[in-house]
Amino acid sequence: MFRYIGNKTKLLPALMETIATLVPPRSTVADIMAGTGSVSVALRRENYRVIASDVMTYSRHHLVTQLLFSAPPAFEGLVGRLPAYDAGKTAYESVLDTLNSLPPRKGYFYREFSPDGTPANGCPPRKYFTSENAQKIDAVRETLNDWIAAGLITEGEESVLKHTLIMAVNEVASISGTYGYFLSAFGGSALEPFTLKPVSFLPDANTDHVVLQGFAEELAPSITADLCYIDPPYMKRQYAANYHILETVARGDFPEAIGKSGLRDWWDQHSLFCTRTRIRASFDKVISRMHCPQFLISYSEDGLLSIEELAELLSGYGEVTYRTVGYRRFRSNNSSKTRELNEYLIILTKNRGNG
Repeated sequence: MFRYIGNKTKLLPALMETIATLVPPRSTVADIMAGTGSVSVALRRENYRVIASDVMTYSRHHLVTQLLFSAPPAFEGLVGRLPAYDAGKTAYESVLDTLNSLPPRKGYFYREFSPDGTPANGCPPRKYFTSENAQKIDAVRETLNDWIAAGLITEGEESVLKHTLIMAVNEVASISGTYGYFLSAFGGSALEPFTLKPVSFLPDANTDHVVLQGFAEELAPSITADLCYIDPPYMKRQYAANYHILETVARGDFPEAIGKSGLRDWWDQHSLFCTRTRIRASFDKVISRMHCPQFLISYSEDGLLSIEELAELLSGYGEVTYRTVGYRRFRSNNSSKTRELNEYLIILTKNRGNG
């Protein structure tokens, strides 16, 4: 997957080791701030039943693709309509061949996010993508919208194609790590031609999982699990702002591009876990409302709360223990912070009276 703030890929060995001591395989584990899905996929590989959720639309498409499919979907509504259909390939590969062969279009991404575009708000052209790549992205996005409107693909097939599209978009984006702003000059992979590439699936893996979209605080009452893993935002940086372009790709919409960086209006996905004055209330809503006896929380020494503050907060619900794991900090620019930091794995076993 792409570089993502707080991504837990490097922490997976410690996480999975801890989870194995808390619940056996086939147990239900909720991953309620799943992001790109690295933890959810690891849980699936180890034969846990996963309830995965996130507030971001792009995350939902990642999770549906990685949890609910063991092979590419059939695309029955498209097979007879594909100019690039090849009986020697899967329908998925033929769909991608068709999309890759589309003529370029000067649409929304060309106008708002390429150097030859003319942003609607009068700002100087933005350089997230080369003009050629932006036009290819426009062609694919608009074609997917047409297929969805015509009922030619299912919701699951839409997610697979949106997941594939997001991965391709991220490969050619001229950014330093997030989409908060673009680089001043194109170089490296940003100059490569935009191409949709087949993503891999987990063959013969269990698909008895659940994918939800929404705020963890709001979804908590509807979730019943043996263990809940929480990977909350640590700092004030909002995912909705830092990955606004991927959200636009995922939604397939054409929002107003605001300011010099072209942000969409992201307030509907604003996380209260990124606010020091609201984070405690958010934790309370999740832990007190969910039907779950155990919680595993990963948190960072860079977090809005110190480990002592967080442990004190959680102790009001039951027994709290934690361990410290050495980790490497996410840096998307020339930050002066050191690369090494402490990550905490916190286990909360709720008192029976707390649900």
